[in-house]
Amino acid sequence: MSGAPAAIVIFGAAVRPDGTPSGTLRHRVEAAARFGEALPAPPLYLPTGARGRHGEAESTVMARLLREGFGIPAARIREEPTGTDTLSSVRAVAAMRRGHAGPVFAATSAYHLPRCVLLLRLAGLGARAVPPPTAPAATAWRKRWWWRLREVPALPYDAILMLWHRVLHGG
Repeated sequence: MSGAPAAIVIFGAAVRPDGTPSGTLRHRVEAAARFGEALPAPPLYLPTGARGRHGEAESTVMARLLREGFGIPAARIREEPTGTDTLSSVRAVAAMRRGHAGPVFAATSAYHLPRCVLLLRLAGLGARAVPPPTAPAATAWRKRWWWRLREVPALPYDAILMLWHRVLHGG
């Protein structure tokens, strides 16, 4: 790793109607925090996600969870509150990281990780994966497969859009 601090991009997930993090969102933050604790130098956390159907922005809920649940100082958290989907979050993070050195890691659910890492790399960030959270045993197999199958068209679709964006905007 270079001398610059690592950045851990945490991809958003739903916020519950009462404003609390969904299980998926909480598990992603936990995985990122655990991984960050194991790094040789304190990382910068980049929670992503705009306001969804309920409560505050996903990034805001994750930032609070990092501070209150894991004791991460606010100075080590930079929210990206504009991303409404994976692709827009990656584009916003790439703009935030322009000119910054240091490794970039993606923290998200296992089914979502290949797309996030690929898009970050296509955006010019040499991203690597944070070990994903383990899906709770209670999660129905149909639901798990739904999310996995959803990634089949999403990955190439977003990759093409990211490449097109780079062609149009010169990188």
